[in-house]
Amino acid sequence: MADSASLLFNPHTYDPEHFDPETRRLLRATVDWFEARGKRRLIEDYRSRAWLGDFLDFAAKEGLFATFLTPASAAGKGDQRWDTARIAALNEIFGFYGLDYWYAWQVTILGLGPVWQSDNAEARARAAELLAQGEVFAFGLSEKTHGADIYSTDMLLTPDGEGGFRASGSKYYIGNGNAAGLVSVFGRRTDVEGPDGYVFFAADSRHEAYQLVKNVVDSSKYVSEFRLADYPVAPAAILHTGRAAFDAALNTVNVGKFNLCTASIGICEHAMYEAVTHASNRILYGRPVTAFPHVRRELTDAYVRLVGMKLFSDRAVDYFRSAGPDDRRYLLFNPMTKMKVTTEGEKVIDLMWDVIAAKGFEKDNYFAQAAVEIRGLPKLEGTVHVNLALILKFMRNHLLNPVDHPAVPTRLDAADDAFLFQQGPARGLGSVRFHDWRTAFDAYTEVPNVARFREQADALCTFVETAAPDEEQSRDLDLLLAVGQLFALVVHGQLILEQARLTGLDEELLDELFAVLVRDFSAHAVELHGKDSATEDQQNWALGAVRRPVVDAARSRRIWERVEALSGAYEMGQ
Repeated sequence: MADSASLLFNPHTYDPEHFDPETRRLLRATVDWFEARGKRRLIEDYRSRAWLGDFLDFAAKEGLFATFLTPASAAGKGDQRWDTARIAALNEIFGFYGLDYWYAWQVTILGLGPVWQSDNAEARARAAELLAQGEVFAFGLSEKTHGADIYSTDMLLTPDGEGGFRASGSKYYIGNGNAAGLVSVFGRRTDVEGPDGYVFFAADSRHEAYQLVKNVVDSSKYVSEFRLADYPVAPAAILHTGRAAFDAALNTVNVGKFNLCTASIGICEHAMYEAVTHASNRILYGRPVTAFPHVRRELTDAYVRLVGMKLFSDRAVDYFRSAGPDDRRYLLFNPMTKMKVTTEGEKVIDLMWDVIAAKGFEKDNYFAQAAVEIRGLPKLEGTVHVNLALILKFMRNHLLNPVDHPAVPTRLDAADDAFLFQQGPARGLGSVRFHDWRTAFDAYTEVPNVARFREQADALCTFVETAAPDEEQSRDLDLLLAVGQLFALVVHGQLILEQARLTGLDEELLDELFAVLVRDFSAHAVELHGKDSATEDQQNWALGAVRRPVVDAARSRRIWERVEALSGAYEMGQ
């Protein structure tokens, strides 16, 4: 049975022995760099909005980005590959110490996406060289007027008569736009209408025709506005044209959005050590704060939600790495990690903040930073609503039409995830098929709250078969999003159970976690009941799906003891 601390990332004991030696060395070196920097400097850099130059110098010296973000097809040495498992591990570390560090890495990943999907050998070689030099990258997609609506881009490319273009226009909310050695920019030709006119090209932020306007956020993150003024785009700088450029944009976001879940986990882990330690040592009315029943419940709920976030995300890695043309299940689990895991992170922070109250504002704590940063992740790479709407496209096939798929093993092997840059056309989501979700639940029929949640999941299948939104309701996004939340919980529970089986997680902890999920499902059912357009049948179904978790005071007390053991388990040195 794993103890509470071993389920969370702890820099004092961290040893990623499941990875190859070089990965293990780089992950540990990154942790050691932050620990040597100390909490005071970490917080001061955050508060003063200092650019991350010294961190990027460390990453360049160690070859961190080059090793982790150069696919094998462009690699200059054997340790370089695109390995989602170790990328996820580094996301968690960056989140643990500060989202500013993660953000510079994240937008580098996005900037590389169109390059690694391109057949332009010269551009690929240039990107590999820049990574080796320690450069960062940027993804020039969104615009001030249109956001990420790539159908409406105003970055215009005018043919120059020599096979290239002159690009003019602006991009907005572009991370690393101040320092990127290469910016992948999306635009459209002035001489071609429709999708055939799309172009992705590589720009250099140091070019005189690249005009940096400002940092649009008050942060160490440099989230830029930049303009191109008659920027020369040579044929060698063109990454994609036509529909392939459109697909490259969406497929890049598929790769990048996955990183948000593990960053959220890292934030919550650091905050949890602080919150539990503070609460355990705070005396109110002659008793420790943790003697109060509501405090124990809130911290226990926060802990089991965080464990659920980790279990789901770890299992999703396996599907991401095992994806291929005939297995695109990752297209559901990917927006789930972005939407569901990051919103769970918000709940975890809120639960802990309710306990530590004013302590959560103090400038010498990581928690004050975490409480701000956790809000950003659900809103990046598509809003919660956008990703819920995407998830709904898979609901009927996932719940009602399973097919046989080969079992997906735990994927911690040192392999290159080449398919991520060969995803092909970004369409056909309704045709993706899944294995039977019930199998994961069948393995835990003796766990009371898993069985209780299974009743709710079966009820959702009945809803889809007998009371699903009709054509008119399908235009009511408010109603659909309530249904999406119910479906997301089933998928969340499924992958949690799959990972629990693979890792041998003890059933008592799983029971406490599913008690929370039963409450969540009931809350979303009540929300659906209250929607303006819900039919009488839908309202009756919603109330019929409400369940009370199976209460076990002794179990809850034992899980609380694990949470209490986190007090003093980690404190970042000054």
